[in-house]
Amino acid sequence: MFSFSISTWSMRQSLGPLRWTIWNEETKNQEIREEWKPQELELTDLPMEAKQNGLSYLEVCHFQIPSTDASYLAELRASFESASIGFLTLLVDYGDISSPDNIRRESDIAYLCGWIEAAAKAGATAVRVVAGEQPADDAAAIARSCSALKQLALYGAERGVRVVTENFRPLTATLSSWSTIMNNVGSIVPTIIDFGNFQPSEKANGISHGASMAHSIHAKPNYLPDGSVDANELAIMLRILKDRGCNVPLSIIADKGETRWDQIDAIKSLISVL
Repeated sequence: MFSFSISTWSMRQSLGPLRWTIWNEETKNQEIREEWKPQELELTDLPMEAKQNGLSYLEVCHFQIPSTDASYLAELRASFESASIGFLTLLVDYGDISSPDNIRRESDIAYLCGWIEAAAKAGATAVRVVAGEQPADDAAAIARSCSALKQLALYGAERGVRVVTENFRPLTATLSSWSTIMNNVGSIVPTIIDFGNFQPSEKANGISHGASMAHSIHAKPNYLPDGSVDANELAIMLRILKDRGCNVPLSIIADKGETRWDQIDAIKSLISVL
């Protein structure tokens, strides 16, 4: 039986502005661009609401954290503790640690170190780092990524935070590139397995390959033409994980639904009976 989580991406219509980080090539630095979203729920209220909806963990996207001031991070930590729910992963969606541009790469590594420090203050178990934005067949980029992941893993370990990565963005777009990175970094950097990020022809093999290295699962289902979840495919993916003895937290990634919880609850109920 899987323990359930969600990524706050599934709540993006409720948690207020999305604060996207981008690289400014002119200033050689990161900057924030906001995308408006309605504020129906404060992030600090989500842990209790998630607990009441049968979840054991949350994974929080960095662009939905409104402040990294110590006082706010302490408040966020306290909200998890009060709800008795785990802050499983802080998901940082920015950074190209595989970049051939030394200035960009080192600046992004420093930026990620800042989020590792924020995660430690907020009580997160782990920080998800994007392996890279360079093409999947770029061997030099893979080497740069592996070196940076090991560096960040050490930085995180010194602060009690685990660094993980994911089959996410261009550098890990193929099973070959993703598995090469994971084999190189070894057990010090686990991975998130996202069902929706695999090429269709590689999905089953990718899930099987990553099962023993998984930190969490992002269960993003496919949808049928009538808008319903493709339960047959979802069952196949879950069976692969069960057969491989993978029992890590499962985060529901919901892209449809009229309210905050309707589609999340529907997918959770479906998984529970598969």
